[in-house]
Amino acid sequence: MTALAENTLSPVARKRSFTHEDRLPVAVGLYAFLFLAIALPLGLMFLWSIADGWPAPHVLPQSYTTERWAGVLGDSGLLRAAINSIVIAFVVTFATALIALPTAWAMARFPFRLKRAVEIFILAPIIIPGIVVAVGIGQVFLALGLAYSVAGVILVQIVGTLPLMIRLMTAALETIPDDLLHAARSLGAGTFGIVRHIVLPLAVPGLLAGGLMSFVGSFEEFDKSFIVGAPVVETLPIKLYMYLDPYSMQLPLASIVSFLLLLPALVIFVIAGRVLRDDLMAAGMGKI
Repeated sequence: MTALAENTLSPVARKRSFTHEDRLPVAVGLYAFLFLAIALPLGLMFLWSIADGWPAPHVLPQSYTTERWAGVLGDSGLLRAAINSIVIAFVVTFATALIALPTAWAMARFPFRLKRAVEIFILAPIIIPGIVVAVGIGQVFLALGLAYSVAGVILVQIVGTLPLMIRLMTAALETIPDDLLHAARSLGAGTFGIVRHIVLPLAVPGLLAGGLMSFVGSFEEFDKSFIVGAPVVETLPIKLYMYLDPYSMQLPLASIVSFLLLLPALVIFVIAGRVLRDDLMAAGMGKI
């Protein structure tokens, strides 16, 4: 009777493992998804950027030109916007890490009441729509004299990058064993020595993950930067919005700027895929 039950339940209970015959359909499905999700949109963007007119009945443009690329890359305003985006992204990343480290340490090591509520409060800037956060902060910054300044744009971007950095740092710091900290303290290490020789080296993966995500988030942030900084402080996403004027839609120019926006993100995520641990990213993203 037991053997009969095992034979009956085994097809359902056992997980089916991939075999050599499954490799081809899985690979075809994966590459088809990547083509539809990444390659096809990028290809259309590239065609728009070099198309010299694209009438509706035609599948492909009938003529091509590189004049728009030359004009956009020669635009001094675009270069200034790109420099602003890069400088602001570096400052935002450094400031976010500096603020997030002690907060993440407290969230990871100290149990306290209403901890769950504090975690939700930390995530509030990325749960609430960005335009709502931007309008509220914009009014405050206008009263404080921080609107239309680089400092104001940096501060408003930190509001958006800080929650994710705290989550990733918390996931990294939670993996540090308590026994290691107790052993260091029993051997005479002070708080500064423990932080310098144990906490910071072990927190490097979390810092890298949060830093890369913060850099990309800052570089591509639009709504908060637009409300607080435009038109005085112009970043690359704001420049892209200017090309997307609803009264004169310039899709070829917008495609070019989209490529310029996408390039740093692709480089960052390629680096992240090579140097970061998947379990850390999964823990930071899934700890909600």
